[in-house]
Amino acid sequence: MKIKKEVLNNILKQGMLPLFYYEDAEVSLEITRTLYKAGVRILEYTNRGKQALDNFKVLKKAQKKEMPDLNLGIGTIKNISEAEAFIDAGADFIVSPITNGEIAKVTQKHKLLWIPGCMTPTEIYAAQKLGAELIKIFPANVLGPGFVSAIRELFPGQLFIPTGGVALTAESISEWFHAGVCAVGLGSKLISNEVLEGRFYDRLYTDTKKALELVKAAM
Repeated sequence: MKIKKEVLNNILKQGMLPLFYYEDAEVSLEITRTLYKAGVRILEYTNRGKQALDNFKVLKKAQKKEMPDLNLGIGTIKNISEAEAFIDAGADFIVSPITNGEIAKVTQKHKLLWIPGCMTPTEIYAAQKLGAELIKIFPANVLGPGFVSAIRELFPGQLFIPTGGVALTAESISEWFHAGVCAVGLGSKLISNEVLEGRFYDRLYTDTKKALELVKAAM
Protein backbone atom coordinates (compact mmCIF):
# COMPACT_ATOMS: atom_id res chain seq x y z
CA MET A 1 0.00 0.00 0.00
CA LYS A 2 3.03 2.28 0.41
CA ILE A 3 3.28 3.29 -3.25
CA LYS A 4 -0.50 3.90 -3.47
CA LYS A 5 -0.49 6.21 -0.45
CA GLU A 6 2.73 7.91 -1.57
CA VAL A 7 1.34 8.60 -5.06
CA LEU A 8 -1.92 10.02 -3.76
CA ASN A 9 -0.07 12.20 -1.24
CA ASN A 10 2.30 13.44 -3.95
CA ILE A 11 -0.62 14.44 -6.20
CA LEU A 12 -2.24 16.29 -3.30
CA LYS A 13 1.04 17.95 -2.36
CA GLN A 14 1.96 18.96 -5.93
CA GLY A 15 -1.61 20.05 -6.68
CA MET A 16 -1.23 19.35 -10.37
CA LEU A 17 -0.57 16.37 -12.59
CA PRO A 18 1.26 17.11 -15.86
CA LEU A 19 0.42 14.64 -18.65
CA PHE A 20 1.63 14.13 -22.18
CA TYR A 21 2.54 11.70 -24.96
CA TYR A 22 4.95 12.05 -27.84
CA GLU A 23 6.01 9.38 -30.32
CA ASP A 24 9.73 10.19 -30.10
CA ALA A 25 11.32 8.53 -27.06
CA GLU A 26 14.19 11.02 -26.77
CA VAL A 27 11.84 14.01 -26.82
CA SER A 28 9.60 12.27 -24.26
CA LEU A 29 12.65 11.79 -22.05
CA GLU A 30 13.77 15.42 -22.38
CA ILE A 31 10.24 16.63 -21.56
CA THR A 32 10.26 14.43 -18.45
CA ARG A 33 13.70 15.69 -17.42
CA THR A 34 12.58 19.30 -17.92
CA LEU A 35 9.44 18.84 -15.84
CA TYR A 36 11.51 17.20 -13.11
CA LYS A 37 14.10 19.98 -13.18
CA ALA A 38 11.28 22.52 -12.75
CA GLY A 39 10.09 20.74 -9.60
CA VAL A 40 7.58 18.11 -10.79
CA ARG A 41 7.66 14.92 -8.70
CA ILE A 42 4.64 13.15 -10.13
CA LEU A 43 3.83 12.81 -13.82
CA GLU A 44 1.45 10.96 -16.13
CA TYR A 45 2.62 9.65 -19.50
CA THR A 46 -0.34 8.83 -21.73
CA ASN A 47 -1.02 5.70 -23.74
CA ARG A 48 -1.97 7.55 -26.91
CA GLY A 49 0.19 6.04 -29.62
CA LYS A 50 2.00 2.93 -30.84
CA GLN A 51 5.25 3.91 -29.14
CA ALA A 52 3.71 4.50 -25.72
CA LEU A 53 4.83 1.26 -24.05
CA ASP A 54 8.36 1.33 -25.48
CA ASN A 55 8.74 5.01 -24.60
CA PHE A 56 7.41 4.39 -21.09
CA LYS A 57 10.11 1.77 -20.55
CA VAL A 58 12.75 4.32 -21.60
CA LEU A 59 11.30 6.84 -19.15
CA LYS A 60 11.23 4.28 -16.32
CA LYS A 61 14.86 3.36 -16.92
CA ALA A 62 15.91 7.02 -16.73
CA GLN A 63 13.64 7.65 -13.77
CA LYS A 64 15.29 4.91 -11.72
CA LYS A 65 18.75 6.23 -12.56
CA GLU A 66 18.28 10.02 -12.60
CA MET A 67 14.96 10.82 -10.89
CA PRO A 68 14.42 8.28 -8.07
CA ASP A 69 11.88 10.46 -6.26
CA LEU A 70 9.64 10.86 -9.33
CA ASN A 71 6.35 8.95 -9.46
CA LEU A 72 5.69 7.99 -13.08
CA GLY A 73 2.21 6.77 -14.01
CA ILE A 74 0.40 5.91 -17.20
CA GLY A 75 -2.85 7.39 -18.51
CA THR A 76 -5.45 6.57 -21.18
CA ILE A 77 -5.71 2.96 -19.98
CA LYS A 78 -9.00 1.51 -21.21
CA ASN A 79 -8.69 -2.24 -20.71
CA ILE A 80 -7.06 -4.91 -18.57
CA SER A 81 -4.34 -5.90 -21.08
CA GLU A 82 -3.10 -2.30 -21.32
CA ALA A 83 -3.13 -2.00 -17.54
CA GLU A 84 -1.12 -5.22 -17.07
CA ALA A 85 1.43 -4.30 -19.75
CA PHE A 86 2.21 -0.94 -18.14
CA ILE A 87 2.16 -2.33 -14.60
CA ASP A 88 4.74 -4.89 -15.76
CA ALA A 89 6.75 -1.96 -17.15
CA GLY A 90 6.73 -0.32 -13.71
CA ALA A 91 3.84 2.16 -13.74
CA ASP A 92 3.45 3.80 -10.33
CA PHE A 93 -0.25 4.53 -10.92
CA ILE A 94 -2.98 4.07 -13.54
CA VAL A 95 -5.27 6.75 -15.00
CA SER A 96 -8.27 5.92 -17.20
CA PRO A 97 -10.66 8.05 -19.27
CA ILE A 98 -13.43 5.59 -18.25
CA THR A 99 -14.55 3.54 -15.25
CA ASN A 100 -13.67 -0.11 -15.88
CA GLY A 101 -14.11 -2.58 -13.01
CA GLU A 102 -11.52 -4.97 -14.41
CA ILE A 103 -8.85 -2.26 -14.27
CA ALA A 104 -9.93 -1.50 -10.69
CA LYS A 105 -9.31 -5.16 -9.75
CA VAL A 106 -5.87 -5.26 -11.40
CA THR A 107 -4.72 -2.10 -9.65
CA GLN A 108 -6.05 -3.36 -6.32
CA LYS A 109 -4.15 -6.60 -6.80
CA HIS A 110 -0.94 -4.65 -7.37
CA LYS A 111 -1.79 -2.12 -4.63
CA LEU A 112 -1.60 0.81 -7.06
CA LEU A 113 -3.60 4.02 -7.21
CA TRP A 114 -6.28 3.94 -9.92
CA ILE A 115 -7.76 7.23 -11.16
CA PRO A 116 -10.84 6.56 -13.34
CA GLY A 117 -12.48 9.16 -15.55
CA CYS A 118 -16.09 10.13 -14.81
CA MET A 119 -18.59 12.48 -16.45
CA THR A 120 -21.80 11.88 -14.47
CA PRO A 121 -22.86 11.36 -10.83
CA THR A 122 -23.77 7.76 -11.72
CA GLU A 123 -20.22 7.11 -13.00
CA ILE A 124 -18.75 8.75 -9.88
CA TYR A 125 -20.91 6.51 -7.68
CA ALA A 126 -19.80 3.42 -9.65
CA ALA A 127 -16.14 4.45 -9.37
CA GLN A 128 -16.51 4.91 -5.61
CA LYS A 129 -18.00 1.42 -5.30
CA LEU A 130 -14.92 0.11 -7.13
CA GLY A 131 -12.66 1.79 -4.57
CA ALA A 132 -11.50 4.91 -6.44
CA GLU A 133 -9.93 7.31 -3.96
CA LEU A 134 -9.26 9.96 -6.61
CA ILE A 135 -11.61 10.50 -9.57
CA LYS A 136 -10.77 12.29 -12.81
CA ILE A 137 -13.42 14.75 -14.01
CA PHE A 138 -13.26 14.21 -17.77
CA PRO A 139 -13.70 15.91 -20.17
CA ALA A 140 -13.32 18.92 -17.89
CA ASN A 141 -13.64 21.46 -20.72
CA VAL A 142 -17.19 20.20 -21.32
CA LEU A 143 -18.19 19.86 -17.66
CA GLY A 144 -16.52 22.95 -16.16
CA PRO A 145 -15.93 23.93 -12.51
CA GLY A 146 -19.69 24.40 -12.03
CA PHE A 147 -20.17 20.64 -12.37
CA VAL A 148 -17.81 19.94 -9.46
CA SER A 149 -19.49 22.64 -7.34
CA ALA A 150 -22.88 21.09 -8.07
CA ILE A 151 -22.03 17.46 -7.26
CA ARG A 152 -19.36 17.60 -4.57
CA GLU A 153 -21.87 17.60 -1.69
CA LEU A 154 -23.35 14.37 -3.08
CA PHE A 155 -19.97 12.72 -2.55
CA PRO A 156 -18.52 14.07 0.73
CA GLY A 157 -14.80 13.43 1.12
CA GLN A 158 -14.33 12.30 -2.50
CA LEU A 159 -11.19 13.66 -4.18
CA PHE A 160 -11.50 15.05 -7.72
CA ILE A 161 -8.98 16.09 -10.40
CA PRO A 162 -10.17 17.73 -13.66
CA THR A 163 -8.37 16.96 -16.92
CA GLY A 164 -8.91 18.58 -20.30
CA GLY A 165 -10.25 21.96 -19.30
CA VAL A 166 -7.66 23.68 -17.15
CA ALA A 167 -5.90 26.74 -18.59
CA LEU A 168 -2.48 27.94 -17.43
CA THR A 169 -3.93 31.05 -15.79
CA ALA A 170 -4.51 32.08 -12.18
CA GLU A 171 -8.22 32.56 -12.95
CA SER A 172 -8.77 29.07 -14.38
CA ILE A 173 -6.73 27.23 -11.76
CA SER A 174 -8.22 29.11 -8.80
CA GLU A 175 -11.74 28.58 -10.19
CA TRP A 176 -11.24 24.82 -10.22
CA PHE A 177 -9.81 24.72 -6.70
CA HIS A 178 -12.61 26.96 -5.44
CA ALA A 179 -15.09 24.48 -6.98
CA GLY A 180 -13.62 21.76 -4.77
CA VAL A 181 -10.94 19.82 -6.67
CA CYS A 182 -7.78 18.64 -4.89
CA ALA A 183 -5.49 18.98 -7.93
CA VAL A 184 -5.63 19.80 -11.65
CA GLY A 185 -4.44 17.84 -14.66
CA LEU A 186 -2.39 19.88 -17.14
CA GLY A 187 -1.87 18.45 -20.60
CA SER A 188 -1.63 20.43 -23.83
CA LYS A 189 -2.08 23.77 -22.06
CA LEU A 190 1.32 23.11 -20.45
CA ILE A 191 3.00 20.64 -22.80
CA SER A 192 1.70 21.86 -26.15
CA ASN A 193 2.32 20.36 -29.59
CA GLU A 194 4.38 23.46 -30.32
CA VAL A 195 6.66 22.74 -27.34
CA LEU A 196 6.95 19.08 -28.34
CA GLU A 197 7.57 19.67 -32.03
CA GLY A 198 9.91 22.62 -31.45
CA ARG A 199 11.76 21.04 -28.52
CA PHE A 200 11.15 24.24 -26.55
CA TYR A 201 12.42 22.86 -23.25
CA ASP A 202 13.35 26.25 -21.78
CA ARG A 203 9.81 27.52 -22.35
CA LEU A 204 8.40 24.36 -20.74
CA TYR A 205 10.68 24.83 -17.74
CA THR A 206 9.45 28.41 -17.25
CA ASP A 207 5.79 27.47 -17.77
CA THR A 208 6.05 24.56 -15.35
CA LYS A 209 7.55 26.79 -12.66
CA LYS A 210 4.67 29.21 -13.28
CA ALA A 211 2.08 26.42 -13.12
CA LEU A 212 3.43 25.14 -9.81
CA GLU A 213 3.32 28.67 -8.38
CA LEU A 214 -0.26 29.28 -9.61
CA VAL A 215 -1.39 25.98 -8.11
CA LYS A 216 0.25 26.70 -4.75
CA ALA A 217 -1.47 30.12 -4.67
CA ALA A 218 -4.86 28.54 -5.46
CA MET A 219 -4.73 25.57 -3.08
